[in-house]
Amino acid sequence: MYKEKQDLLRKIPSVEKMYNAEPIKMVSERYPRHVVLNIIRKGLDELRENILSGSINEEDLQLNNIAQRILKKIEELDRPSLKKLINATGVITHTNLGRSVLAKRVLERLVEIGGSYSNLEYDLNKGKRGLRYVHVEYLLKELTSAESAMVVNNNAAAVLISLETLAKGKKVIVSRGELVEIGGSFRIPEVMKKSGAYMIEVGTTNKTHLKDYEEAIDQDTALLLKVHKSNFSIVGFTEEVPLKELILLGKKHGIPVMEDLGSGCFIDFSEFGLMKEPTVQEVVAQGADIVTFSGDKLLGGPQAGIIVGKKRFVEAIRKNQLNRALRIDKLTLVALEETLRLYRDKNRAIKEIPTLSMICEGYETVKKRAKRLVRLVKRKQLNEKFSISLTDGSSMVGGGALPLCEIKSVLVCIEPKGISETEIEKFFRTYDPPIICRVEKGKVFLDMRTVQDKEISIVADAINKLGKEI
Repeated sequence: MYKEKQDLLRKIPSVEKMYNAEPIKMVSERYPRHVVLNIIRKGLDELRENILSGSINEEDLQLNNIAQRILKKIEELDRPSLKKLINATGVITHTNLGRSVLAKRVLERLVEIGGSYSNLEYDLNKGKRGLRYVHVEYLLKELTSAESAMVVNNNAAAVLISLETLAKGKKVIVSRGELVEIGGSFRIPEVMKKSGAYMIEVGTTNKTHLKDYEEAIDQDTALLLKVHKSNFSIVGFTEEVPLKELILLGKKHGIPVMEDLGSGCFIDFSEFGLMKEPTVQEVVAQGADIVTFSGDKLLGGPQAGIIVGKKRFVEAIRKNQLNRALRIDKLTLVALEETLRLYRDKNRAIKEIPTLSMICEGYETVKKRAKRLVRLVKRKQLNEKFSISLTDGSSMVGGGALPLCEIKSVLVCIEPKGISETEIEKFFRTYDPPIICRVEKGKVFLDMRTVQDKEISIVADAINKLGKEI
């Protein structure tokens, strides 16, 4: 066995020989020599490893076969790692799939501003340096009625810089029932620790009373913190202190009150038969001193952490040196500005912001889209390998928002016959563009609430090819 492996190792061609092999030579002119050579070296190293592990035969070592393996790796240079895909999971703001899809108007402005210089930090009226926050501050103040506003790169950053500014070295009182963990294992207690504030837990997991907060207040208390449970819910024997009562307590002791809304929204979704979620406007109107929320969840914009509230607190946060490390760039600013501009007209926002459209879209509209997809599928060719049908199901908002809210939807159900559901899922996932679906109880489901109109023909083509290729 040792001798056989040694014989195979001797048959591995040199790097230079592979570089001059005709198939590789034809494409190598498109790339720098050192890049191609590096890929060849890695390819030959893999061959050595395969020989030593016994997972390769003599035929694989033919020059043309080696060249084809290396060509595939070279071709991957032209394939971006970040690529568009089709979300057929039914999770609207799917964190792993990029959360909110941006509105068409936003995309047009991104191209315009991204392809030119802009007045990012230049005051055109005064002819001197300005502040980047002015491009969204006026809209946030207008839409929420807050005294002041600013933006950082995500909501965790918004919470971090707010706590670091207002309570570093001091105590922050928070209910045990609100010590949430968000995606990526980011926990409120850990964020608070990083800010330099001291967390004082009050109440129990399911019940916290106003007296719990009041009894914990002392001369070192800098902030009362309320965290909206946007990514989970405690049901049953529960009680929490309403924001209004917490604000009154804060005023009594001269302590500011901050609420981390998490997903934050400007639309009352209960108008569309969904669960009631507190809007940013409502929280500001109740008198919260600082409110933080995300830009790419229920708001439907780019990733951003938005801070609104009383001017003296927001100004103090803005002057924090940490702000330099957490600030957003021009593309995020223009995407957020254009998204916010749409909110001036609620009906237009619901129509044009994809996240809102998908949340508020009626069941019958989703059903029409599902039927259109099925009509494009050539069923006669598919019956032997799988069947296709429509069934009712539920979509979710995702991104930690409205965790108990299930939105009635229509699913395209693909039931395998002779092949496995994992084969079908992999086919869709590795399709171009990838189609991400759901697998449940031996079946594959495509939720049509998150499949866009322009994507229907692509999904239909994929299903038709599925019948031929698997």
